[in-house]
Amino acid sequence: MSDSWKNALQGALRNSIKDSKQSPEEGKLVYSTDPSLKAQCSKCKELKAACVCEPEVDASKAKYIPVLRIEKSGRAGKTVTVIDQLPKTELFLRDLTTKLKKKCGSGGSYKMDGKEGVIEIQGDKREIIRAEFLKQGIQVKG
Repeated sequence: MSDSWKNALQGALRNSIKDSKQSPEEGKLVYSTDPSLKAQCSKCKELKAACVCEPEVDASKAKYIPVLRIEKSGRAGKTVTVIDQLPKTELFLRDLTTKLKKKCGSGGSYKMDGKEGVIEIQGDKREIIRAEFLKQGIQVKG
């Protein structure tokens, strides 16, 4: 092969390599063998580089004062203890709900609606819940 052909092929190869490399803003990664590039967000299942979820905050170190109240309306006369103004972190709410349900011996659930997290425990369990929070050193209102 002559030198002119080699130079032409090398130049074309360099140009095609430059054209195929895209910045992250120009396109989405389709395939890669690099494990750090394939890491996915646990919430939205997008690649970590393209994730738009808000970062988790460690709720155990956050300052909060839970508010206890009893609700009956809209529940066919059944009493529910509501714990309001908790940090809005799903892992924290799930663990605290499980712990309180076991301690109270009843059912319950958590919600992440609005600004704060809310836990609902079936029955009037204010005293048990208040004692559990005070044992952890957390002040309670209500």
